[in-house]
Amino acid sequence: MKKHLNIALFSMTVLISNDLIAQENKELTVEETKKIEELNHEIQKITEEITWLTGTTAEQETAEKDNIWSGDVEFGYVDTSGNTEESTIKSRVDIKREKNEWRYNLLFDSLNSETKGKRSAEKYFFANRLAFQYSEYDYAFGYLSYDEDNFSGFDYQATTSAGYGRRLINNEVMQWDVEVGPGYRYSKVDDNSIADDSEEVILRAFSKYSWHFSDNADFSQAANIEAGKDNTISKSITALKVQVIGALSLKLSYTIKYTEDVPPGTRHADTETAVTLTYSF
Repeated sequence: MKKHLNIALFSMTVLISNDLIAQENKELTVEETKKIEELNHEIQKITEEITWLTGTTAEQETAEKDNIWSGDVEFGYVDTSGNTEESTIKSRVDIKREKNEWRYNLLFDSLNSETKGKRSAEKYFFANRLAFQYSEYDYAFGYLSYDEDNFSGFDYQATTSAGYGRRLINNEVMQWDVEVGPGYRYSKVDDNSIADDSEEVILRAFSKYSWHFSDNADFSQAANIEAGKDNTISKSITALKVQVIGALSLKLSYTIKYTEDVPPGTRHADTETAVTLTYSF
């Protein structure tokens, strides 16, 4: 629409300009002078209307340049009754900020389930990441995470890491980032557990692949490995997001977390399948 309106404005301006040039070769009457003033006034009005319709004001252009925030807000709720009484609430907030060489990512993820009125799952995960891109594909990063799962045998696990990252693929369809660096992890077990709290130096490796394979669908695969002398924790998230209408999408994700050394009475692998409604901005 913008292109057509601009062409129309250009054509009208050319026609009127030719008419004005022709008028310069002869003396203008009072009526002709008045007519030219009216035409100039109409051109100004049309220009203002087209500028408003196409959104090309200076304020809007400045706002577009300053729009450095993006992200997803997800929410899912499942309630079953009858032979099985269970309710599950899933929420996730993933916020990104990119300006010049700096990239910032804030992530919050939670899951709460109740079975027959009793809490059967309660998880909270928070991650904060800051990266400085010093070349076209290379960057340095700092990472901090907090993981609380009340049914894992751990009270919480906190990790911090820093290191080197590289964007292996970067185009309109695909992006692939990999990171590696040393870090530190502290694991606090539940108060009623016979296991001991632990802290150790780790090596963290991370990979995230994104594929925008159609106009309204995206696939992503993320993997995080934190390897230490006493314990190794791996986490994988596979997701498919399909646009429903406007900024709303339907997202299907599968998460698996594997802990090599767990407190007694808990499992090594923890899986999660979720369907959420996602709002992107």
